[in-house]
Amino acid sequence: MRVGGGLTPAGRQRRETVRIQAAELFEENSKASEVARRLRVSLKSVYQWQQLWRDGGREALASRGPSGSRCRLSPYCFKKLTGYLEQGPAAHDWV
Repeated sequence: MRVGGGLTPAGRQRRETVRIQAAELFEENSKASEVARRLRVSLKSVYQWQQLWRDGGREALASRGPSGSRCRLSPYCFKKLTGYLEQGPAAHDWV
């Protein structure tokens, strides 16, 4: 089970690095299709990044941290839930 979003801090950093590389290519007036090919990302992502870059520059492409709401479970409840999930559904008569 992941806590705090779908990516680890290292994963978020890797993605931010790719977005910053895209900003460098936008500054060189590279076409969106060329950016997508060179960075091996979807054209849709490049168009989204390009719009953010136009509106706010490189800073707009910086990571904003984990997405989603924070976990509302207490540490005790979270640990208990993790244990239940590890046991699987059959252990709790969900067959």
